[in-house]
Amino acid sequence: MPLSTSAPVASVSSSRRSNSQLGILLMLCGMFLFSATDMVAKLLTDTFHPVQIIWFRQMGLFCGVVAMLCFRGLSILHTKQPKLQVLRGVLVVFSSVLFVFAVQHVALADAVAASFVAPFFLTIAGAILLKEPVGIRRWSAVAIGFIGAIVVVRPGMGSIHPAAMLVVLAAAFYATRQVIGRLLADTDKTLTTVAYTAIVSSLLISVPLPFVWQTPTLGTEWALLFAIAVAGAGGEVLVIKSLEVAEAAVVAPVHYTLIIWGTIYGYFVFNQLPDRWTLIGTAIIVCAGIYTLHRDRIHAQKKQS
Repeated sequence: MPLSTSAPVASVSSSRRSNSQLGILLMLCGMFLFSATDMVAKLLTDTFHPVQIIWFRQMGLFCGVVAMLCFRGLSILHTKQPKLQVLRGVLVVFSSVLFVFAVQHVALADAVAASFVAPFFLTIAGAILLKEPVGIRRWSAVAIGFIGAIVVVRPGMGSIHPAAMLVVLAAAFYATRQVIGRLLADTDKTLTTVAYTAIVSSLLISVPLPFVWQTPTLGTEWALLFAIAVAGAGGEVLVIKSLEVAEAAVVAPVHYTLIIWGTIYGYFVFNQLPDRWTLIGTAIIVCAGIYTLHRDRIHAQKKQS
C-alpha cells in the first residue's frame, strides 16, 4: 500500500495475452518508486505537515491527468457511478494522510510491514461488499496474516510507536477503495477511475492546505517536494501499465518487494533496521498473502472452466 496506488486492482484473471516478464518488471519499478515516495515523505515530515506532503504527491498525478484530458478530451470523465468515483478519491486522501502521519514516528520498514495487512482487509471487504465466496483456507490465511501483523505492531508492548496502528487503519481504507475499484471496473474504464481519483483527492486535500501550508525556503525542500510528485505519478503509471500487460495474479506478489526497498532506505537514509520480531511478523504476513493470491487464482480458474 504505503502511498500507493490510485490504480484499481484488476481481476486475478485476464482474457488478453499476458506478458508476465514485462508486467513483473513494470510492477517492480513501480514499487521502487512508491517506496521512494514513502522515504521522501518521511524525510519531509521533519519540516512539513502530512497534508502538505500529500498535496504535493497528488499534484503529480493531477498534472498527469490534466495533460491526459488535454490530449484525449473530456470523454475520459464519463462515468456511470459518480458517487463511487468520488468516494474512492476521498478514501485515497484518508489512507495516504494516515500513512504519512504514522511514518513521522515509525521506522519506514515497520510501517511498510504493517501495511501488508491490506490484502487481508481486501478479502474481508470483498466478502462483505461484493459477496465474494471465501473458503476456510482463505479465512485461515487472513487469520494468520493478522497474527503476523500483531507480531509486527505488538500493541501494548511499547516496542513500536502506537502510530503503527494508523498504518493498519490506512490499510483498511486502502482495501475499501480497491473494492470500490473492482465495482467501478464493471462500468468505467481504468483511465476514468484514475482521473476521478486524482481530481477528487487533489481538490479534497486542498481544502485544509491553507491552514497548514509552510512555504519551502531551501532548494533541497523544493527538490524533495518535486521528487515526491514525480515519483508518485511515475509509480502510478508503471502499476497501471503492469496490470495492462500481465495478469494481476502474476504481478501482485511483487508488491511485497516494498519491504526490501523500505529496509534499504531505512538503513541508508534513517539508520534504522527492522528488529527480529518485525522480520518474523513480515514473513508470516507475506506467506499468508501469497497463499491468498494463490487461492484467488485457483478460484478464478474454476469460474472460467
